[in-house]
Amino acid sequence: MYAVLLRGAYKTETGKDYRQKGGHTIANQRRVSPVRVVDKTRVNNQIRLIKSKEIRVVADEGQIGIMDIDSALKIAGERDLDLVEISPQAEPPVCKIMDYRKFKFEEGKKLRKAKKQQTTLTLKEIRMRPMIDTHDYEFKKRNARKFIDQGDKVKVTIRFRGREFSRQDLGTSVLNRLALELADIATVESQPKIDGRQMVMVLRAS
Repeated sequence: MYAVLLRGAYKTETGKDYRQKGGHTIANQRRVSPVRVVDKTRVNNQIRLIKSKEIRVVADEGQIGIMDIDSALKIAGERDLDLVEISPQAEPPVCKIMDYRKFKFEEGKKLRKAKKQQTTLTLKEIRMRPMIDTHDYEFKKRNARKFIDQGDKVKVTIRFRGREFSRQDLGTSVLNRLALELADIATVESQPKIDGRQMVMVLRAS
């Protein structure tokens, strides 16, 4: 039988709480309670807490049968394995004979691997003017291409100043041109639209 409370999950921290008194800063020490991670899975003798008199027992090779809890615990003990509740809502509840410690270890490995493989998607922003010159446009386009190649989304913003706001068609033209010239690697996620005194478009990797 394994402890349901994970022994390695305790953590104690000491923090400082600052307050003002008489023009002076006073630091009050406070202690943070230990963090406990509880596994609510019922294992071995905890199976006896199940209200049902009988349980359905399965193993890696398939179903063993429906039996009382003592018989299931005896079979698990003879195999030097654990009896683990896996479907408490079933009728009757389903318990599996397995190496629970090995199962939790492998599950932890999978979670760590999945977390490691996750990529953080970043939204980069590129700012342009409605009458941007060729050199500046090409520079901004190269940056947009670089960001998209890295897997990031790109928010392209056209900022209008003064009377430029009356020429929104220029901003639309710049954004449409950029989307067309990056079409080999990018898709328009959000079409050009006005947001205050600026026009915004979002590109993502295709």
